[in-house]
Order: sequence, then C-alpha cells, then structure tokens
Amino acid sequence: MQRTYIGDLGSKATESVLIKGWVDVRRDQGKMVFFDFRDMTGTIQGVVLPNRAEVIEVAKTCRPESVVAIEGIVNKRPERNVVVDKVNGDIELEVTNITILNNAEPLPFEVNVDTKDVNEEVRLAHRYLDLRSQRMQRNIRSRDAVVNHIRNFLHDEKFIEVETPILTKSTPEGARDYVVPSRLYPGSFYALPQSPQQYKQLLMSSGVERYFQIAKCMRDEDTRGDRQPEFTQLDMEMSFVEKEDVMALNEALIIDIVTKLFPEKKIQQIPFPRISYKESMEKYGNDRPDIREDKEDPNLLAFCWIVDFPFFERTDKSDNPQAEGEWTFTHNPFSRPIDEHMDMLMEKKDLAEILTSQYDVVLNGYEIGGGSTRNHTYEALAKVFEILGHKTEEIEKNFGHMLHAFKTGTPPHGGIAWGLDRFLMLLLNEPNIREVIAFPKTGEGRDPMMNAPSEVSNKQLDELHIVLKKIDNK
Repeated sequence: MQRTYIGDLGSKATESVLIKGWVDVRRDQGKMVFFDFRDMTGTIQGVVLPNRAEVIEVAKTCRPESVVAIEGIVNKRPERNVVVDKVNGDIELEVTNITILNNAEPLPFEVNVDTKDVNEEVRLAHRYLDLRSQRMQRNIRSRDAVVNHIRNFLHDEKFIEVETPILTKSTPEGARDYVVPSRLYPGSFYALPQSPQQYKQLLMSSGVERYFQIAKCMRDEDTRGDRQPEFTQLDMEMSFVEKEDVMALNEALIIDIVTKLFPEKKIQQIPFPRISYKESMEKYGNDRPDIREDKEDPNLLAFCWIVDFPFFERTDKSDNPQAEGEWTFTHNPFSRPIDEHMDMLMEKKDLAEILTSQYDVVLNGYEIGGGSTRNHTYEALAKVFEILGHKTEEIEKNFGHMLHAFKTGTPPHGGIAWGLDRFLMLLLNEPNIREVIAFPKTGEGRDPMMNAPSEVSNKQLDELHIVLKKIDNK
C-alpha cells in the first residue's frame, strides 16, 4: 500500500490507508488505545478498538516519538466529536495495524509542546528533537519559503545565483577572520569569508551584471542574541546602477515577501521613510532607529532607510586630522563617496566631511541590511586604502586582485547584503536568531550537540605543521 500524507487524509474518507510518521501522543485507556500521529503535513487522531487484540498489544509498547507505519480506515467523526478549525478535526483513523519502525527511548524533554521554556543548552544538545516541535518546524519551513521566494523574485529580475568560495584569503577589511591552515602549503592559511564582498565585485568585472547568493558568512567576534559565528546573508550586486536602483529593488522584494508570505503583518509606511545618519543620531541616538508608532503591536513592521553616512571616522582622539593611519571606514572600504564628495576623496581633504553612498535598511530597531554603490576604478579604491594608512606594497599584497580587475573595464556597480537570520527572527517574532537557524551555536559560540569546537589529534597537527602553545591561565 502506498503511503498517504496525514495532511491528505481529508479526501480519503472510508478508505484504507497507510501513514508513516511519529507518535505525537499516546493515551492508553485499557480496552482502547488512542494516538495522535504526526508527519510533516499535520496530525491525525487514531484509535485502536477492543476487537483488535493483537494491535492493542503492539500499541501498549509504542512510546511517544516512536517512528511508526500505521494502516487504518479513515472514518468521519460523529458530529459531537468534530473539532472545528483544526486540520483533520472531522475525521479519525481506525487503526488496523501498527509497525514500529523505531521505538523511542524516554526523551530529555517533550517535543509536542513549545520548547521555549526548556533550558537552551539542553535544547541545542538535542537539537534534532527540538526541531520536531511545532514552533521550530514553522520556523525552518518559513525560512525555506522566504529563501525560495527570494530566488524566484530575483530570477525574474534577471539575477543569477553564483556560489563563491568558502576558502579564501585573509584581508584587513573588517572583523576577525576564522583561519584554516593549509597542509600543502605549510605556514600558510586560508580564511573563511566574512562576506562575499570582494568576489561579488569581481563578478561585476566578469560581466555577470546581476548576481545574488544565499551566502554563509563567518566572523570570529563576540556573539549576542542577534549574532552568530556563522550566519546567512542574502548577498546581491548589480552593474550599471545608482543607489536608487538598488534601494528600489530591495524595497520591492521586502514588501513582496511580507505581503505574500506574512499577510498578518502590517508595514507601517510605504515607501519606506528615509532618514539621514545625522538626523538619526540626533533624534534617536543611534543609526538603527525603532520608528514603530505602536511598539506593543507584534505584527507591526516599521522599515526605514538610513542614508548619508560619513565615509571615515577617527580611530583615536588625536588633534591632527591628517595623521596617516588614524582613519578607518564606517562600513567597508569598498563604498563610493557621494558624487559631490569624490574630489574630496581623491585630494584626501576634509575627510571627516566625506559622505558615502552607504544605505542601511532598518526594521523595528535592527539593521537588517546594508550596502552601497562601490568605487569601481583603480584610482578611487587605491585612494581609500591610502587614507586608511596602508602602504603601497600592503595594498598590492592584500587587494591587488581587485585593483588589477578594476583596470580591465569594470562597470559602475552597487549592492547590498541582508542579514537573513535577523530578518526572519523579526518576521517570526522570535527573541534571537538561534530560533530561526536549524543548527546554531550557543551565545558563547559552542555547538553542544556536536561538542564543537574540540581538540584535534596530534597526527592532524603534525600534518599541518602546527605546534600548540601552552597558555598559563594563572
């Protein structure tokens, strides 16, 4: 007999069916045993009647969360037993045979309830159980729906998805890298990508014109509720565009996601309001303002754009504004200044006054995305690195690949990256991004399920030509 999904049983009244899934609940009433069975499409109540003695005996040994194959007859419930507004609330399964495919041992916590109140360390150590719960199933399935929607939307807009490398080069452009030792090149290291920033700009040199990727990014930095050592970005880049083109497309995509996949949500204002960095800092005290008119409404989404960021900021309080090496970038070094300030960049004057083309999209007090138009010429990008204090040989060593590419005919381009986990956290009203990631790390960056990070063998260290230094913890 072919398997029927539980969600399709409504059309099978009076038929004999085979379902496969988990025992959600078992209620042993002596002469009869009642079950709730669950698969990825829903739940159904099943009952083993007294006249099926052999099936009763098997049912009594079947523990919650056991994996089973159930044969039975789909019956209409009596009118008085119909559960209104519940899938399969008007039918039940008369069980005629139970095959236990894998009988579950007692579990560390129940999964047929919301697991929010379970100790998080315990949940993450048994994440495969936690993910069975209804809320976590909703979260990972919503994530899939959003990613699929993004892909379809962007393909319709002539984007192509391109995968960029996970093993790359360590360059001084942002947070601390995770580094990977090379066995074949002793003493040399790869870096895991903090973002695909350089690759996506090189794709613009490659004639791709419209690129996107659901990209894994890794940063070795302190974690908090909306950060993880590894996280996922929606990354995109477009050729022959101005700032307005990128912002308009992304605003349209965000609105499309919310209205079609989360219709219970209300967007406070369309088009999204625009706030300058200066105004945001003066009015709200930060550059990610929560502009909701009613902060008690969990379904209210208040998006806004923050624009006109300063390009550079001082790294110390020196009185000498022209001191080499005392400037850093506010977002990333690849941004392009606004057109009116390009001469200031090239002449390296009034650096504190230069505004960048950076644009951040903010939702309910969280930055969910940021991007800019880019410097696409050799001269402008090299000038940025000079202002940041890099010497000529350092620029060539760390960024020569980009600078040489820009000499070969790279079009004007710009893009953006969303923090996909953070966006989903807000759409699903979750308190942190761990609730929307299938297998996250703890707040301290550990994986208690896989027990990572962990030590490696001396043999592995020898192969990599690595000697560990003993640290005195006194």
